[in-house]
Amino acid sequence: MGGGSYVRSGLTRNYVALDAMYRGSWIVGQAVDAVAEDMTRAGISLMGVEPEKAAEMQRKLTRMGLWQGITQNIKWGRLYGGSIGVIMVDGQNLQTPLRPETVGKDQFSGIKIFDRWSASPNLTYKIMEGMQMGLPEYYNIPRLGLTIHHSRCIRQIGIDLPFNEAEREEFWGASIVERVYDRLVPFDTATAGASQLLSRAHLRTVSVDGLRNILAQGGIAEENLIKMFALMRSLQSNEGITLLDKEDNFEAHSYTFSGIEGLITQFAQQISGATGIPLVRLMGQSPAGLNSTGESDMRMYYDNIAQQQESRLRYGLQRILDVLHQSMYGKPPEKDFDFSFNPLKQLDAKEKAETADKMTKAITEAYGEDLIDRPTAMKELQRVAEICGIFGSVTPEMIKEALDLVEQAKLDPDGGELDPLTGLPKPPPPMLPGADPAAKPGDKAKPAVKVDGQEASE
Repeated sequence: MGGGSYVRSGLTRNYVALDAMYRGSWIVGQAVDAVAEDMTRAGISLMGVEPEKAAEMQRKLTRMGLWQGITQNIKWGRLYGGSIGVIMVDGQNLQTPLRPETVGKDQFSGIKIFDRWSASPNLTYKIMEGMQMGLPEYYNIPRLGLTIHHSRCIRQIGIDLPFNEAEREEFWGASIVERVYDRLVPFDTATAGASQLLSRAHLRTVSVDGLRNILAQGGIAEENLIKMFALMRSLQSNEGITLLDKEDNFEAHSYTFSGIEGLITQFAQQISGATGIPLVRLMGQSPAGLNSTGESDMRMYYDNIAQQQESRLRYGLQRILDVLHQSMYGKPPEKDFDFSFNPLKQLDAKEKAETADKMTKAITEAYGEDLIDRPTAMKELQRVAEICGIFGSVTPEMIKEALDLVEQAKLDPDGGELDPLTGLPKPPPPMLPGADPAAKPGDKAKPAVKVDGQEASE
């Protein structure tokens, strides 16, 4: 159909067409929204920060609408080929580089999203060093009269392009719809054609003697013919009667449309392959085939989402978290501050129980073999709680208490026999009257103390 060649469609630059497709086609909407929503749906786990602070930051991420803004940034980047999320810090000049350590208490007010048609790269100045070399140093927002330094922007693009092509697109990417469009048109054509066939599934024909002559004569003869069929339709609707002349003939033809369902499914599978989204997620369609559950498809999809989270989302999200921590606590996070993306796959009750059993056994065996101490084992049980919802009662205070006992044991290595339950030295027995406070187990007994001329018994 394309003459054996591929040409640039220019769809990415057709803002009106992309907007109409996103608003009017549910498949395009799903292709754009599904990946963006799944990249942020499960959230993150914060590491290297106290549990209380981690919980506060998680609540702040939600209450400030940061997850919603990040999701929109990804959506418009996928739909239009590019988008930026501007980190808004009250009282700071947007044209200056963003330095998280200069953010004051409660100055961070969220992120504002601008798609590529609202934000124009300033191609006069470009980044000359670092991993973003060659990209624009500033972005202009013509409607608001703003110029924003690139360090305050979180870029999201659709499809990565080679340098020359990216330069033609003002260093944005291509819309994901451009790559899907050639498969979307056949799918829409097939579904529209199938819906039109339904109106022809039951055809009725009437053979009228001398019809050609009646139409040729026109006038009263033609009017009477039309009057006859109007009466026939009326009687068929009300009484189910077909009124005919003795010489006329009436026939009903039924059609079966075999193979259309398989054809539409094949087109749907091609769209699924083009978008990288399984049918069960893209169209809500149950997996087909013998013993097919869709589990392998979803696992591959989740792996793809995890890869995109690391390559497209981590850098910008880390910058937001640094600014958020500085704004909330007035200081930068610790050096070991980090985060991990929570897995998309949610375990059911049976899987949680089996996973908890296996993880608990591994932890207790390692503890029993003296490979880990009691505080470490309790920390690992907290991780079990994050995954399976079991051992959630293990609090940071309990872990701190266990750590204090371990430190105490290190200070007094000869503290005596170990407690079989805690793995820590047993507390010393109460001191007897007349006993030497400096005495240790195994020392020879000192001469008995005499009280009023008599030896004191133990």
